[in-house]
Amino acid sequence: MPKVALLKQDGSQAGDVELNDSVFGIEPNTHVLHEAVLMQRASTRQGTHDVKNRSEVRGGGRKPWRQKGTGRARQGSIRAPQWVGGGTVFGPTPRSYSYKLPKKVRRLALKSAYSSKTAEDNLVVLDDIAIDAPKTKEVVKMLDALNVDTKALIVTADKDENVIRSANNLPNAHVLTVGEVNVLDLLTHDKLIITKDAAEKAGEVLAQ
Repeated sequence: MPKVALLKQDGSQAGDVELNDSVFGIEPNTHVLHEAVLMQRASTRQGTHDVKNRSEVRGGGRKPWRQKGTGRARQGSIRAPQWVGGGTVFGPTPRSYSYKLPKKVRRLALKSAYSSKTAEDNLVVLDDIAIDAPKTKEVVKMLDALNVDTKALIVTADKDENVIRSANNLPNAHVLTVGEVNVLDLLTHDKLIITKDAAEKAGEVLAQ
């Protein structure tokens, strides 16, 4: 099992903690990570793009000239696709881009993301995060004590409004519960700061 230092909120060491090997100690599967990121980014697309086909553009109700005898090509409407101002053929229409990967693949992607943070030494395990009232300076103080000056993802076992609201004004810090953690957030943040309880909870859930 991977063993990492267990730190307090003030940066002092509180001992060591052993993490679940099947979640924090596997060989990261880069292909699965890539697939999970593609799935998440596709799901965030609005898909509201739309074009007008020949039935939706304005005008074109009358045949521009008679069918035969003019020497010109036959035309039925000035709003046919070959005309300027005509309808668009096979253009984009509103649709959903979201799709799902198999459950085992999604779980492997999460475990790979956790393990990559551990392997890169970008995982910080805290004994606990205790903030009495929503104060941004408390999170700033904690990040300074932990020597974290890059984008940080703070993961707690349960929802803590004081921690969430204290980090809201910081562009380099984002707070999630362990149940909300996703691959994209894990990979786009440089440091993962997770409480001991959250790490144990992730190990229990994902190891199944």
